[in-house]
Amino acid sequence: MDKGLHFTICVVIILLLLRESSQAGEENDPEVSVSSFFDLQGADSRGTAEGLPTLTVTTILEDPYVMVRGAELEGYCMDLLRALAGMLRFQYRVKVVGDGQYGAVSAGGNWTGMIGEILRKEADIAVAPLTVTSAREEVVSFTTPFLQTGIGILLRKDTVSQEMSFFHFLSPFSKETWTGLLFAYLLTCFCLFLVARLSPCEWNEPKNEENHFTFLNSLWFGAGALALQGVTPRPQALSVRVIAVVWWLFTLALLAAYIANFSALLSSGSEQLPIQTFEDLVKQRNLEFGTLEGSSTFYFFKNSKNPIHQMIYEYMEKRREHVLVKTYQEAVQRVMDSNYAFIGESISQDLAAARHCNLIRAPEVIGARGFGIATTQASPWTKPLSIAVLKLRELGDLDYLRNKWWESSCVRRSQDRWSPLEPPALGGLFLALGVGLALGVLAAVAELSNSSRQVAGHAKKSCCSVFIEEICTRLRIKESARPSQETPGKANA
Repeated sequence: MDKGLHFTICVVIILLLLRESSQAGEENDPEVSVSSFFDLQGADSRGTAEGLPTLTVTTILEDPYVMVRGAELEGYCMDLLRALAGMLRFQYRVKVVGDGQYGAVSAGGNWTGMIGEILRKEADIAVAPLTVTSAREEVVSFTTPFLQTGIGILLRKDTVSQEMSFFHFLSPFSKETWTGLLFAYLLTCFCLFLVARLSPCEWNEPKNEENHFTFLNSLWFGAGALALQGVTPRPQALSVRVIAVVWWLFTLALLAAYIANFSALLSSGSEQLPIQTFEDLVKQRNLEFGTLEGSSTFYFFKNSKNPIHQMIYEYMEKRREHVLVKTYQEAVQRVMDSNYAFIGESISQDLAAARHCNLIRAPEVIGARGFGIATTQASPWTKPLSIAVLKLRELGDLDYLRNKWWESSCVRRSQDRWSPLEPPALGGLFLALGVGLALGVLAAVAELSNSSRQVAGHAKKSCCSVFIEEICTRLRIKESARPSQETPGKANA
């Protein structure tokens, strides 16, 4: 009996010690005491922890910032809020904005969305993809931006594909490259013609036989190599074969580069994207375009003095019932289902393009801006939150969250960044061709010199005079100087 009582007392003591240690651990770890509650209807949900202030956080459902997963909210903003609560030691209650709006001035002069809830004291802070604008800054305070973005154009690839031009097959090379290729072809054919005439191995008796490598035949020989076809006449001299081999290797490498780049061109969407800028979007007539109703993007175009931006605003204002969308998800779905271009935050468009491989964002981005945390103007949390955001950026946590939630599900090909080959990319190839041509000409001169030396030995003449005679004969140069020198001699006789 005494042993049983002793055992019971020990168990009670151990349980009390474990309870005290768990309470001490909760006080030392601020993240354990952080509670997160949300109600999709906007009603308050209660949760308290002694000793820590409680903030009501308003947000908006937008992928990947805030998303519903089961009975909880998750996303970039939720991770950011959790990190801020751990650093500043506060607990929070999360509510989704009642009207589903970010915040704009209504017709009655009141603010809607998350900005309106902060002004009406329905929320202490707004943690969402809320753009920092001058109009919003006049009524609320913003922290240091936690994400940088701009205004871009989201398109569907097949709706912006333009018809291929009649000379589309020339696109793999730039104009400069094609010009260089034409020059290399003519220079090689001329060298073939010249070397074939100089080399004694191609024709031993220039006065009695005809050279097969005429200039037209040389052009035909070079064109045959470009088509990977052997054509006549076939070279016999070493010098001519050197030039022929170098030209064949040049054309082989050139055709390989052309075929590879042309295949990349056919499978690429970047070159077939005629809408590169907002000016291109205004000039075209095939696509409708719009943005989120009441968003900062809409008011950016409304207040801009840029003529192109004014044209975009006038277009959206006249057709606002048809081109303005209520939510970001509706905008993405409309781009995928119809001939519609969505104007919005570039960072959100990058996410859409990463998750839907048939979407693409146009290159131009305007109106650099940032997403910040909104608070009331007299809130004591504005500066601490700004400092905490800066610390998270310095620690690399913001970059980590960016990579985590913007991870692409598409396999991006290198062909998507296709560009025509410029001459510097093929510079080594042209250099090798030039060196080969020079070697071929030198070999032809050496062959002719050797032949002239043998003829000079048999005819008891000067090697230089025989060499010059051979060149003049093979190149069909009339020796007019010699008769003019002999005529005065005969007159004196």
